Amino acid sequence: QVQLVESVGGLVQTGGSLRLSCVASGKIFSINRMGWYRQAPGNQRELVAGITSGGSTNYADFVKGRFIISRDNAKGTVYLQMNSLKPEDTAVYYCNADGIYGLGLGRTYDYDYWGQGTQVTVSS
Repeated sequence: QVQLVESVGGLVQTGGSLRLSCVASGKIFSINRMGWYRQAPGNQRELVAGITSGGSTNYADFVKGRFIISRDNAKGTVYLQMNSLKPEDTAVYYCNADGIYGLGLGRTYDYDYWGQGTQVTVSS
């Protein structure tokens, strides 16, 4: 019913920048919250940043001042601008959407949805 497709990540050097995007499609009327999570090998998936439809944002402490999350509600797209990248930012990054009000459904979907993940590698 809902698909999230992330842009391709990439390999960047320490201190470099990278921008991720994620497009939501399907039977969607609105999305309350979209966010980015990441998972490094051997670690649990962790929140990176989130943003509501009204533009309120929250960030993990380890990215504050370096990453910026934004979204285009009309396009169903969320972005993650990653600056001053560090080797410890290396992970698979996942897009998430929850509080999705279904188009023609008359209610919110029971579950949140995830993208397929995109690899970001920061070389030292």
